[in-house]
Amino acid sequence: MKLVCWNVNGIRAVWKKGFRDFLAAEQPDILCVQETKIQHDQLTEELRGPSGYRSYWSAAEKKGYSGTATFTREEPERVATEFGSPVLDAEGRIVHTEHPDFHLFNVYFPNSAMGPERLRHKLAFYDEFLRLAEALRRRGKGIVLCGDVNTAHEEIDLARPKENAKTPGFLPVEREWVSRLLAHGYLDTFRLFTREPGHYTWWDLKSGARARNVGWRIDYFFVSEELRPRVRAAGTLPHVLGSDHCPITLTLE
Repeated sequence: MKLVCWNVNGIRAVWKKGFRDFLAAEQPDILCVQETKIQHDQLTEELRGPSGYRSYWSAAEKKGYSGTATFTREEPERVATEFGSPVLDAEGRIVHTEHPDFHLFNVYFPNSAMGPERLRHKLAFYDEFLRLAEALRRRGKGIVLCGDVNTAHEEIDLARPKENAKTPGFLPVEREWVSRLLAHGYLDTFRLFTREPGHYTWWDLKSGARARNVGWRIDYFFVSEELRPRVRAAGTLPHVLGSDHCPITLTLE
């Protein structure tokens, strides 16, 4: 099974930049996208069901902001976009699909760059999400978590760690949560295969950072430990343009 995850920075914009060609080339079984920036009433039939896929969407209350969508070839057993939590539900940040042998969370985690209040919100979101994932995990199925986590975990995960030591997205308290996720028995699948520096998933558009590969790795596929034997490959697709992020991949047996 091939899974792909991509912060598209606007689904309508990336659609015009070759989204269908990307799907045809990669042919994922499941595609998770974040930052769709679209409301349900703006979805066209073309967006809802590109060739061979069905889709499940979560939208923010605020127009043109946030949003997530999961495209699947096979119908999930269950889909959820609301979880009874104002922190998790208000901004269209999660699509949960249950499959025969795992739960998949497609998540666009909050950005903390807007100041202390948003950092507090981000940390609350992190904590509530982990409780949600662990509650489902205890029922017997493994967890696949993918999305824009909006945090680079280690120094190897960004080009200029020293200069960004106090920058949102690399703050100690943010990085500590990723460490806590790993301590709960989740694996950063990319680092199972690649330990070298220089692999990033987001680049600042305004400074032309992508051409110089001055980036951050803030998009991840995590799996809970019980799924580790099924992980066959994980990588990034930096050649795919259309967003300030590149897609990432996970292959499960």
